[in-house]
Amino acid sequence: MPPGGYAWWYVDAVSDDGEHGLTVIAFLGSVFSPYYAWSGRGDPINHSAINVVLYGRPKAWAMTERSRRHVSRTATSLAIGPSSLDWDGTVLTIRVDEVTTPLPRRLAGTIRVRPGGFTPAPFTLDAQRHHRWWPLAPSSRVEVAFDRPSLNWNGHAYFDTNDGDVPLEQSFKSWTWSRATLRHGAAILYDVERRDGSRQDLSLRFDPDGTPRPIEPPVPAALPRTLWRLPRATRSDDGRAALLRRFEDAPFYSRSLLAARICGEAVRPIHESLDLDRLTHPLVRFMLPFRMPRPQG
Repeated sequence: MPPGGYAWWYVDAVSDDGEHGLTVIAFLGSVFSPYYAWSGRGDPINHSAINVVLYGRPKAWAMTERSRRHVSRTATSLAIGPSSLDWDGTVLTIRVDEVTTPLPRRLAGTIRVRPGGFTPAPFTLDAQRHHRWWPLAPSSRVEVAFDRPSLNWNGHAYFDTNDGDVPLEQSFKSWTWSRATLRHGAAILYDVERRDGSRQDLSLRFDPDGTPRPIEPPVPAALPRTLWRLPRATRSDDGRAALLRRFEDAPFYSRSLLAARICGEAVRPIHESLDLDRLTHPLVRFMLPFRMPRPQG
């Protein structure tokens, strides 16, 4: 991984009853890390973290950044501190052992992601080919079992990976992204505003086995601004979408659960908005260590 580069592996999931959700992101060269930015980004692996968030009740947030000596990886596994991801050929097992912020509590459990199929190749997000996005398994199942807090549920999940050779903010101004589980497969909408003023708008449907099929971009649909006044928007068949639940609301980022109509189906997409100009604001960078601690050593 070059200086200034990054990679992350992302899983989100919602329980079958709609009462619970989670996100797990394993970062090498953590793109949101103020420590990585302040360091000059010479050593990406020295700024690694696993972000684990539980939605619903109970709620939890953990993201502790760790240095290179706390990272180990092979072709099929990645460990950052006491947490790890392992792929055995059929199941991705995520073992979580973290401490939450801002109130320190133990967060420990196991998440098993069972992909229904894999997509054939990544997508390039910029003309210079510095950034790549691979929606590895858009249609997956998940089994969640936590000891701390006590929590067990099954649901539908999504698994992807991103990697790049330069910082996100060098190439992009903002993006909105959403994924929806369909009766047969999944749909993903990914609208990127590049730093040079150009755009890339991806509208994709995936069969259960991972086969991608481009679709006509749905109609733009307005959404209310976040509590931090962050603009956000999405797309739907009829140009309408409703906000059902706020999962995360930060000065530069939001994740939400929506109600919309995509590919002729009533769906509940997971939606995110990212503003990279806000991320790089000095005040935002100053605030981030309160949610992303980095122990010495």
